[in-house]
Amino acid sequence: MKFGQLTSTARDLFTAKLVYGDPVERDGTVVIPAAAVFGGGGGGAGETGALPVREGAGFGVLARPAGAFVVRAGTVTWVPAVDVTRLGLAAAATVVALAKILARRARS
Repeated sequence: MKFGQLTSTARDLFTAKLVYGDPVERDGTVVIPAAAVFGGGGGGAGETGALPVREGAGFGVLARPAGAFVVRAGTVTWVPAVDVTRLGLAAAATVVALAKILARRARS
């Protein structure tokens, strides 16, 4: 992929639609999902005087659910997404750290 093609593809990709999903309406309540999006890219070329010319580029995107805006009766509220896996890992790390601290104190 040529650098110009890459930049136009990236421009088309990074829009508000990447962060905000399509609204869903049910029983008078509208839910607009949202995500945290991170991305980056780079490219380069090397002139050796011989063919083919060496060039390359790439980019990556990471998206995680962040929550949703809920519109009900003229009021907008933010409902954060809860990542149960991250909470479980944090709880497990806390338990391990506390166990190590208590084991050291018991030896003293």
